Amino acid sequence: MTDDTFIEGPLYEKRRKVYPQSVHGPFRRIKWAILCVTLGTYYLLPFVRWNRGPGLPDQAVLIDFPHRRFYFFFIELWPQEVYYFTGLLIIAAMTLFLMNAVAGRLWCGYMCPQTVWTDLFYAVERWVEGDRRQRMQGDKDYWTFGHIRKVALKHFLWIMIAWWTGGAWVLYFDDAPTLVKELATFQAPFLAYLWIGILTATTYVFAGHAREQMCIYMCPWPRIQAALTDEWALNVTYRRDRGEPRMSVKKADAARAHGELAGDCVDCHQCINVCPTGVDIRHGIQLGCIQCGLCIDACDNVMREIGRPKGLIGYDTDINMQRRREGKPPIYRIIRPRTLVYAAAIAIVGSIMLYTLATRATMSINVLHERNPLFVQLADGGVRNDYTVRLLNKGAARSFAIEVKDLPGARAHIAGVERKPDGRLIVEVGQDQTREIRMSVQVAPAQMPKAATDIEIEATEIASGQTATARDHFVPSDQ
Repeated sequence: MTDDTFIEGPLYEKRRKVYPQSVHGPFRRIKWAILCVTLGTYYLLPFVRWNRGPGLPDQAVLIDFPHRRFYFFFIELWPQEVYYFTGLLIIAAMTLFLMNAVAGRLWCGYMCPQTVWTDLFYAVERWVEGDRRQRMQGDKDYWTFGHIRKVALKHFLWIMIAWWTGGAWVLYFDDAPTLVKELATFQAPFLAYLWIGILTATTYVFAGHAREQMCIYMCPWPRIQAALTDEWALNVTYRRDRGEPRMSVKKADAARAHGELAGDCVDCHQCINVCPTGVDIRHGIQLGCIQCGLCIDACDNVMREIGRPKGLIGYDTDINMQRRREGKPPIYRIIRPRTLVYAAAIAIVGSIMLYTLATRATMSINVLHERNPLFVQLADGGVRNDYTVRLLNKGAARSFAIEVKDLPGARAHIAGVERKPDGRLIVEVGQDQTREIRMSVQVAPAQMPKAATDIEIEATEIASGQTATARDHFVPSDQ
């Protein structure tokens, strides 16, 4: 290899700042609607109340770490039910795959937190500094007093949005009104201030400065999406068969008057100017394109002004691109094996979760046999086995009768619990609590099993008769 095969120059291209221009149209309105709904939900949901009864938190959505509970309106999840979160993750992944199979990067363009907050930050920037041309001119006149004042105001508003973003996040982990008061009076835990600071900084940096760099370089989804998509997926597409060759309106009219070919694209660059990542969609699908559809709005507006049909840029498929070149009508296939598999996975996992949630018990019992020692030889020749029993109560305070089954002649004792006159052992468990008890099971010599025997320990709620059981084993002395 000779020296002339090497190209001198930087290994990395310097970032070119993107100045997205405002645009009006159906896709922009959809993005505004999603922004208002998602951010409104995020910021206000901690203040929504939900009456769960006395002694329970009334915040509709709460992650209660001290009591190890997750509340979501009428749903209450315990640490033992972490499988519900696994199901939610599976549904989220399948939904993302389904969205990609139907219309490419719908998540990226409309619902990704990075997109939503960056849109909000762009709106603040336009309100303070003006639209694309004003911002570009302002950056050239950076040291003028007027520009410095606008930039300072913009960054102040950005920090306020980022600060409330971090503040709203911590409100999901404690009673929101109470925590707001504690934060305002500097009485909140240090951990709350720490997380508010971290999330304020990350929101400010990611949405205010990193912007499209997050989508192009840091996010893994564009690479994954490229591997998952197929030729039937709808993507924001420049229809080259209609747009090329590009030329101005006057030149196109003149070319058509002479019977020459002229495309509808007038090379106005509006599709580039409105793109939040600075992509030229006319070069085809690219890593930086988040499929937000703003270039469709911009192009349709231009086509309307010059009296040409809309749809030069639109959601389309690779199949239709080829069919138009061959003079065939476009076809669309939203329902196909790939989308059916994703939809079926969502339906199956969702149905399983709903069924288990609707039929789950509000009480359970766990038993653990003491291993050291496995048994204790009594003075009368009998044997005692000890167990740790944990009762789980997911409702109001209740009383449970504990009984040992499948072991004739067995007699149970619970530390700190007196036997009732009818011979039952009654254990009280408070509302939404677990109680751990130490239980011993004794068997007289005459009824001693010859080998280790499986037993069942049953907890019966006194009021309703609902039962929960757990199995373990009884070890005789000769084992």
